[in-house]
Amino acid sequence: MLSVEDAYRQVLATARPLPPETVPLLAATGRVLHQKVVADCDFPPYDRVTMDGVALRFAALEAGQLAFPIERTQLAGAPPEPLVNSQAAIEIMTGAALPPGTDTVIRYEDLSFSDNPTRQATVHVAPPRQGHNVHARATDQLAGALLLPPGQRLSPADIAVAAAVGAATLAVVRRPRLAVVSTGDEIVPVDQQPLPHQIRRSNAAMLQAALATDGALSEAFHFDDDLVSLKAGLPPLLADFDAVLLSGGVSKGKADFLPQALRESGVEQLFHGVAQRPGQPFWFGQQPGGAAVFAMPGNPVATFAAYYRYVRGWLRQCQGALPKAPIFAELAQALDFKPTLTYFIPVHLEPTADGRLLAHPVATSGSGDLAALLAADGLLELAPDLTHFAAGTAWPLYPYRTLE
Repeated sequence: MLSVEDAYRQVLATARPLPPETVPLLAATGRVLHQKVVADCDFPPYDRVTMDGVALRFAALEAGQLAFPIERTQLAGAPPEPLVNSQAAIEIMTGAALPPGTDTVIRYEDLSFSDNPTRQATVHVAPPRQGHNVHARATDQLAGALLLPPGQRLSPADIAVAAAVGAATLAVVRRPRLAVVSTGDEIVPVDQQPLPHQIRRSNAAMLQAALATDGALSEAFHFDDDLVSLKAGLPPLLADFDAVLLSGGVSKGKADFLPQALRESGVEQLFHGVAQRPGQPFWFGQQPGGAAVFAMPGNPVATFAAYYRYVRGWLRQCQGALPKAPIFAELAQALDFKPTLTYFIPVHLEPTADGRLLAHPVATSGSGDLAALLAADGLLELAPDLTHFAAGTAWPLYPYRTLE
């Protein structure tokens, strides 16, 4: 049976780059950048004052001068005019451009003022060096420097930088479009009251919510356990979407028709079965030159594990997102698991004061225990070559909830 790593490599090999589109700046939030964003000027573009106070020549202070007549006041946004009298000062505000002839700013808290007969500032706490309270031009970035590379998923900070260089629009990767398909005669719509032998379509809702969080678009569909219906309904989805996510119908039950329906719909099976728990019957394939197909077991924790271990990485690859370093968490308590399978276990996360991330295993009644996911923040991946996992050992983590 295929290992998790080998399965993941085969999944990523099917990822095809998606084309770009140009969107308004704010609409690019959370999207993957398809262009370079470079500095159109120096950062900052001028010697910027960082404190309200007075601007003066440091040499005058070094010569022992402590009282400075105020020539004028300069506000942020005003063109800088030079200091006329080298023994004077200019009252100045945060964000203003440093006036020519001055090189140092002393904050109001370190000054006192008198107005008899004219305004004068007296220095009580001298600055330690020339250039104090001045954010010098080009100390952050030079004009032409690369600020945001292609593949960057745009955060609010990235949007601010793009705005600073005048990028009113940005080229971003088109959002992936996925069909989310629930299968099974026992599955009813979310707004329908199920009979005692039925359940609602929670897996489809879970997958659509995860896709939305990861910046993808999705539409939901449902098929009963009927080979004819599956063979009629799958081809349009394969033609219209970048990928199809299916939940249920991939095991060895007498009504598990999905593998046959997919093959007869022209999808090439790349693997069926991965050495993992939950989710061992996971099926994956691709229509030649077309959509990828993730057919996941119907138990909700198995569906969850398949999405976060395989689908999420495939989405990043399609969008050309920059590589992301894996996240690790330490087991908070020892755990035994004897089958030689990769084990995905729901965990509650606890950040510690010394910077560690502890993973507390969440008790479940199996991969069908949807409610157990409420107490967890992510899935911890335990390797198949051990049977005892000691407390304090670190393992890959796939979080689905942010720690706030």
